Amino acid sequence: MITLPKLASSCSLTLLVSAMVVGCGGGSSAPSSSSSGASSAQGATNSAAAVTQPATSTGASGSSTVTPTQLQSVPTPATPTPTPTPTPTPTPTPPSSTAVMTDSVFAPTSFWYTPIPAVVALDPNSPNYVTELLRQKTAYYGNVTINTDSYSSPVYVVPANTATVAVAVWDCQNKGYLDASLAAQWTSVPIPSYAIPSPGTDAEMTVYQPSTQTLWEFWGTRKVNGQWQACWGGKMNNTQSSNGVWTGGYGTTATGLPFLGGQITAEELQRGEIRHAIGIALVDAEKYSIFSAPAVRSDGYNPTNAPNRIPEGTRFRLDPTINVDALGLHPVAKIIAKAAQKYGFVVWDRAGALSLRVENSLSYTAIGLANPYTALYNGTPTYALLNGFPWDKVQFLPKNYPNN
Repeated sequence: MITLPKLASSCSLTLLVSAMVVGCGGGSSAPSSSSSGASSAQGATNSAAAVTQPATSTGASGSSTVTPTQLQSVPTPATPTPTPTPTPTPTPTPPSSTAVMTDSVFAPTSFWYTPIPAVVALDPNSPNYVTELLRQKTAYYGNVTINTDSYSSPVYVVPANTATVAVAVWDCQNKGYLDASLAAQWTSVPIPSYAIPSPGTDAEMTVYQPSTQTLWEFWGTRKVNGQWQACWGGKMNNTQSSNGVWTGGYGTTATGLPFLGGQITAEELQRGEIRHAIGIALVDAEKYSIFSAPAVRSDGYNPTNAPNRIPEGTRFRLDPTINVDALGLHPVAKIIAKAAQKYGFVVWDRAGALSLRVENSLSYTAIGLANPYTALYNGTPTYALLNGFPWDKVQFLPKNYPNN
């Protein structure tokens, strides 16, 4: 999270970006070295190496005082062979205790922030779902990518004194009608002057105002003759008492799960710990009439009724008994893996490639700051960051967990 200098109102401005694929037709980025349309990959950015602090070991040897007389009468002993000092084992630097905003956007009881117990019942179909996940990974580019510079939502966190503007609803899908209730939700939105929607056909953008506990999401966002317009999205009030799920059909993802819940932020990666569940997009999902809470809807498509398609909203985790530190993962992947053991993934949309999302780099570059992912990724392409992640060791939780 980047905190800008204090404004006249003594409110500070913080920026972050969400990463996800929207459900109103959801574009995605497939792994590639360039970005073009819904199936292009995110450009490679950089990753910081994990910092470790080696333990130190200092040996101690005793000594005694010998008089000159004793030296004359006592034979000089042979010099003992020194005992080699053991090489200390490096100890990974523990995650920082520093809190970031995305730790607590919604109610503390929200599923986003609730750890999954180490011992928990799994879905009886978990092995088949694992097989299906691996099938999709093989069929679609052979990896799970991380959308970073496009097809991920900038999230602009604004102070109380930000000037408001109206956002008009436009019919990007040629439905022939506009949602009057949505237009009413967007009559007064505190969009900062520097705001830029995400590149790509989804053109996502999020605005969050902590002082009023209000969240706005936009999809198909554009500015025409100085007037902001968006095709879909919503306004969520009282976020800190919300369960972190959109209602009434609003919100941009296919499942009604907001960006701010399942995104990964640069600040979380810099801290070394993600403290919430992570959203993941699949390519193939069970038909839209079958989904799992916390999802409230789905855009799943399974016209041939292929078996073992994973319903949207399904939650799964990485086996918590795995020693993630021993896997040799990229530092970013290691942080994600540990969060996947504790909080798990949630299927929140479909896309052109299996993908996670980080906050869009526009949150920083739009105001002249450096792209934080240059250091975090350290030259590794976004499609390769999760190489070595043990997707075959994930465990699917029962439908509607934990209220199954």
